[in-house]
Amino acid sequence: MRFGLVLFTSDRGITPAAAAAAGERLGFASFYVPEHTHIPVRREAAHPQTGDASLPDDRYARTLDPWVSLSTAAAVTSTIRLGTAVAIPVEHDPITLAKSIASLDHLSGGRVNFGVGFGWNTDELADHGVPPGRRRTMLREYLEAMRSLWSNEEARYHGEFVNFGASWAWPKPVQGSAIPTLVGAAGTDKNFAWIVRSADGWITTPGEQDIESRVPTLHRLWKEAGRDGKPQIVVLDFKPDDAKLDRWRELGVTEVVYGMPDKSEDEVLAYLERLAGKLLARL
Repeated sequence: MRFGLVLFTSDRGITPAAAAAAGERLGFASFYVPEHTHIPVRREAAHPQTGDASLPDDRYARTLDPWVSLSTAAAVTSTIRLGTAVAIPVEHDPITLAKSIASLDHLSGGRVNFGVGFGWNTDELADHGVPPGRRRTMLREYLEAMRSLWSNEEARYHGEFVNFGASWAWPKPVQGSAIPTLVGAAGTDKNFAWIVRSADGWITTPGEQDIESRVPTLHRLWKEAGRDGKPQIVVLDFKPDDAKLDRWRELGVTEVVYGMPDKSEDEVLAYLERLAGKLLARL
């Protein structure tokens, strides 16, 4: 079981490059950033944590572009994996997004983890022309189309939301179409069925309460579907607890990720030093 970090990026505080470099120096295995293109002021969509239109953190409206952020992190690191927790692919053109991700994977030496979400903020999605009842189908098509661009010399895709004929697209990712695709969503059977069909693993939501019963369910569905190996399971945790981490390791959790406080760079770096001292001696 590996340990990683997630930075809720914004236009203040520690930069993604500084955070990722510190994480790599301290021995963390991965570094993740989120995505929101914008937050409509008037919204009907309730936030999953607050249950209404209020936001638990003003950084939702201040997030940096994830691929620019991870590119700056790639330039100052060499081993730490670089991912999104989570990106919202359907808010982009899939051909240009595939190019951005392939370029980052190529330039970083094959270090990209592609965490994706369906998008809780349907008002944000609507501004990008995403039909609220079709976001899951749209995301599936985007992933299939991007994998074609990543792996085929002449890529093509024809679907409801993505259509292009035989096309050349380089660079190909170092990982090819096997860039790990992880879905950040609640641990429901519906979401697990989607993961088993179209992704490589699960990223828990911050408020997930039932990890210890849901992980075996995902493993069972994965096996029943005839998928090889086991799904990657990334748990967002808040505070290390030895007994809990031991249980998760036994369950088959592959990675546990910790967020950084919204404080000054010096304070964040001091926090990471303390966190590394608690966690990395377990490896």
